[in-house]
Amino acid sequence: MNYLSVESLSKAYGPRILFDKINFGINQGQKVALVAKNGAGKTSLLNIIAGLDTADSGICTLRNDIRVAFLYQDPQFDPQMTAVEVLHSGDDAAALAIREYEQCLIEAETNSDMALMDKLHNAQMKMDLLHAWDYESRAKQVLSRLGLEKHLEQKTETLSGGQKKRLALAQILIQEPDLMILDEPTNHLDIEMTEWLEEYLLEKDLTLLIVTHDRYFLDRICDEIIELEAGNVYRYKGNYSYYVEKKSEREINEASELDKAKNLYRRELEWVRKMPRARGTKAKARVDAFDDVKENAFKKKSTDKVEMSVKMSRLGGKILELIKLKKAWSEEKQILKDFSYVFKKGEKIGIVGRNGVGKSTFLNMIMGLETPDSGKIQTGETIVYGYYSQQGMVFNGEKRVIEVIKDIAEFIPLADGSKLTASMLLQRFLFPPEVQYNFVSKLSGGEKRRLYLLTILITNPNFLILDEPTNDLDIVTLSTLEEFLADFPGCVLIVTHDRYFMDRLVDHLFIFQGDGQVRDFPGNYTQYREKLEEEEASAKVEQKAQISAAQPVAAAVQIESGGKRKMTFKEKTEFEELEKDLPKLETRRKDLEKQLSEDISDHQELQKISAEYERLGKELDEKGLRWLELSECVKA
Repeated sequence: MNYLSVESLSKAYGPRILFDKINFGINQGQKVALVAKNGAGKTSLLNIIAGLDTADSGICTLRNDIRVAFLYQDPQFDPQMTAVEVLHSGDDAAALAIREYEQCLIEAETNSDMALMDKLHNAQMKMDLLHAWDYESRAKQVLSRLGLEKHLEQKTETLSGGQKKRLALAQILIQEPDLMILDEPTNHLDIEMTEWLEEYLLEKDLTLLIVTHDRYFLDRICDEIIELEAGNVYRYKGNYSYYVEKKSEREINEASELDKAKNLYRRELEWVRKMPRARGTKAKARVDAFDDVKENAFKKKSTDKVEMSVKMSRLGGKILELIKLKKAWSEEKQILKDFSYVFKKGEKIGIVGRNGVGKSTFLNMIMGLETPDSGKIQTGETIVYGYYSQQGMVFNGEKRVIEVIKDIAEFIPLADGSKLTASMLLQRFLFPPEVQYNFVSKLSGGEKRRLYLLTILITNPNFLILDEPTNDLDIVTLSTLEEFLADFPGCVLIVTHDRYFMDRLVDHLFIFQGDGQVRDFPGNYTQYREKLEEEEASAKVEQKAQISAAQPVAAAVQIESGGKRKMTFKEKTEFEELEKDLPKLETRRKDLEKQLSEDISDHQELQKISAEYERLGKELDEKGLRWLELSECVKA
């Protein structure tokens, strides 16, 4: 079943053609990624699909009888609505049923006449029919995983940009529309959230159109890649790894065809010069065809690549030393506890941890923007920091692109000793002359981030601190940035949720585990995940061994019948206690389960109940296992 159909679609802004007569479609169950360089037209194409923009020509059709949801890069909400009101503001049947049911409950608090009771009963039946109770359960799971459960009563105007993006994502995941169109869904997610989102999307029978630069995400989720390049679309029936392989083959074939076209052009040009007066029908047809040959021979092959070769300041022997750093926002919010580290030349360290655990605070302390509660930060005299921060990208939208660079330097020294003008450097960073004189406000999000990165690199830093540098950068720029950082002789400290980016660059990790604890792990992110899995498996084996070892030696005495041993007096008492405790725990857990299925307006209470429910589950598992072990014994 076809959900989306794009036929002969074209869009241009003045002389700049974004796409020209492109065609593609998405069928039910497909998970498709749209890949392109920044500024190539991804957002324009999504806006046309969403009905927010119009094409110059062509048709874009969404199937009428399906529910479609869009996740925009910068979602907008009514500033006076709370987060929970936003979540229940959808127009799908389950959300409407929940709102109707909640309204009945409110009315029932002050009025208990039969008509209202019938209305409440009908609302409950509708909830049952639409499986809206599952909707509530799904909502709690999604909100918890996206770190929003503590912000539900906040008005959206008080939420950060990242919280708004996660709220918009939660709204879509909870509603489970037929077709999800997601623009950079992993932006503002930490690695743990990103991995959960991957699993969630893989488990569900969904139809997706995704724009993302997260290459691991693309590799795991998508079964087709649509590439938008030079106004055309190219389709690859596979994941990201397949796309990279087949794109390379395509480019090799195109280069070969281009060489053939140029050779044919030379031969045709020679013929045209020799026969300028030919007027025969065949000769005239050949002259007419010459223009087509010339056009094919001189098709401009896109070789856009960001060149990053700016000069680095000299790096001395002493770099950066952190000595017993402590930082806390409150007794409950510990960032660092006695953290020490001595940086060495050329180190590339990745920082991972959940959102809100203190990663950006740590970077700000190094930069002197935050003060530690105790401890010392000693910086070498030759250190020149380049700090790419989440809050630092602030441009005057009324300035032109070239003015932003000239405000820093008219001439920029390169690594090879030469110098470039501001205009020449901008061209190396894929800002052609016509774009250089555009106002900054006209740039796309990715272009602004590329410009921000350039303003940092031209200060000749030897210690780069990068806080989420991969957001909104296209894959071409990301690959080039990776190459630059891999060869960068100074130090690099990176916070990023892009696991591919981190795996290619880092020597080891600082894992912010919460409560002020930071683990220093030698290796990249994938190696850390493998180590975690080994540790978890080892912990389970050790736990089983401890359970077995806990049985007294005296209990090894075997009885004659069936080879089963007798219980010790201590075990008999324990067994009797377990038989009393287990029914009570089961009853309590069922009570909690019932409470969780009900509407709880106090979200602190909801969190408390959820925590107790989880704890009881673990206690039941442990005591149930022990009861089974003891029940194998014959009572003395």
